Amino acid sequence: MKQSFTRRAMLGALGTAVAATAGCQSPGTSSNSDGTAPDQSGAADAVVQSDSVYTDVYQEVADAVVSIRVYAEDSRGGQGSGFLIDDEHIVTNEHVVAGGDEYYVRFADTGWRSASVVGADVYSDLAVLRIGATPDVTPLSFVETEPTVGTEVVAIGNPFGLSGSVSAGIVSGVDRTLQSANNFSIADAVQTDAPVNPGNSGGPLVTLEGDVVGVINSGGGDNVAFAISAPLAQRVVPSLIQTGDYDHPYMGVGLQSVSPRIAEANNLDPGSGVYITRVVSGGPAAGVLQGSDGETTISGTEIPTGGDVVRQMNDTPTPTRQALGSFLALETSPGETVDVLIERDGTQETVELTLGSRPEP
Repeated sequence: MKQSFTRRAMLGALGTAVAATAGCQSPGTSSNSDGTAPDQSGAADAVVQSDSVYTDVYQEVADAVVSIRVYAEDSRGGQGSGFLIDDEHIVTNEHVVAGGDEYYVRFADTGWRSASVVGADVYSDLAVLRIGATPDVTPLSFVETEPTVGTEVVAIGNPFGLSGSVSAGIVSGVDRTLQSANNFSIADAVQTDAPVNPGNSGGPLVTLEGDVVGVINSGGGDNVAFAISAPLAQRVVPSLIQTGDYDHPYMGVGLQSVSPRIAEANNLDPGSGVYITRVVSGGPAAGVLQGSDGETTISGTEIPTGGDVVRQMNDTPTPTRQALGSFLALETSPGETVDVLIERDGTQETVELTLGSRPEP
């Protein structure tokens, strides 16, 4: 049986990482004379013991992880990470490639190769690059089922331009909501305590079996980082490859989880569900759902009143905004009609809502 290091010993060997927004790192943060990040390919191999379980997953996965360099005519560009999913396509973050004019990728054992963007989606922060030829490496696969909280995971990428770096942690939470463009959100995100830093963006967060649970998106400090979940990526990425974009379902409402104050102000029992703060004029929900039409003051705070409370969509309960967002993102498509169980003026009723497509950013 193989002997495994404890997670604490592993992180100690890797050194302390500063938690930060993963982002697309500017090459100007490095110390090389040409303004690029120092090449330290294989640095992780030197610090991870050969009998560690993390060594096994690193050796299985690292060859499919790439460094990405982006150049733009009107800026210094930036860099990030990505990973191969078939014989020509690389997944990364939309914010890594946004605003670029030229794109280059480098595998662990190759030089820089020109790439092109085949599709990008700002609402899920996912993008796909295409390269003309790949080395003889095995592409990565997404997990078939969502990981449970506590699952051990590894992040592999290029923080601060340090190629092939590995950090370890666990799945700290699932079904998280991240901020996206135009006040929309990214549903079903995975939370981890694996150290993530600028340059990790777009890299894989994998299980110890080497399956991708998410595409690293950001780190917020205090051992909190996030990844776009495998289920959402599996919906978005094929569309990016086939058509160059992805249509997200759209209700046309403002949403807020029912808080204790909203429950008190609107006489809600139980105090759960998703409160409709507003309905967009001309949107899919106009004439179907009802937004707040008043307010009351509790303990000096103005609380909205009169809006519908969404209790269930089709057969899926929606106790929180996160649950509703995940249902929309993973179970529905634009043009689909869903049954919405709402509470309005103290009574429950079911209405039919035909979903639209999110407006262009």
